[in-house]
Amino acid sequence: MNKSLIKFITDFGPLLIFFIFYKKYGMQEAILPLIIATTIAISFIYLTEKKVPTMPLISGILLAGFGGLTLYFNDKTFFYMKPTIINLMFAVALLYGKLILKTSLLKKVLGESLKLTDTGWNILTDRWIYFFIFIAILNELVWRTQSEDFWVQFKVFGMIPITIVYTFFQISVIEKYKIEE
Repeated sequence: MNKSLIKFITDFGPLLIFFIFYKKYGMQEAILPLIIATTIAISFIYLTEKKVPTMPLISGILLAGFGGLTLYFNDKTFFYMKPTIINLMFAVALLYGKLILKTSLLKKVLGESLKLTDTGWNILTDRWIYFFIFIAILNELVWRTQSEDFWVQFKVFGMIPITIVYTFFQISVIEKYKIEE
């Protein structure tokens, strides 16, 4: 099977399953299928690649945790806050790497596939810190001021396109600071 197709299915399949269950049964009933689909997707990645990328693994663990809390306490607040907490954790991790470890954790994660100067990594790291904080704030604004249905639409069909567009805008930095082999 094509590697790009596998990545697409494992990235978006669980979200699609969540959305279908949400539309048919509601939020509470959609969370467990999302957790199961995410676990299957991560397992499939491991079986095919013999490793799991850090970000999907952390996201999957937090999804199971916050989804479990939502189901156990019957309180959707945990689920609404999951994207906020995940994005803030990524921002803090990148900031910790930059300020305390004096290295770009982004480089540690993407350095195999992307060769940039240290200046390029620093710029990308700073930009992603700001982006993760922005997405966390945006999630908070949406879930606290909009309907559940709007938040689900935003989560499924808004956050991913925003991230893709933002990533696209990083190409100029990547091109400028790319190290030619």
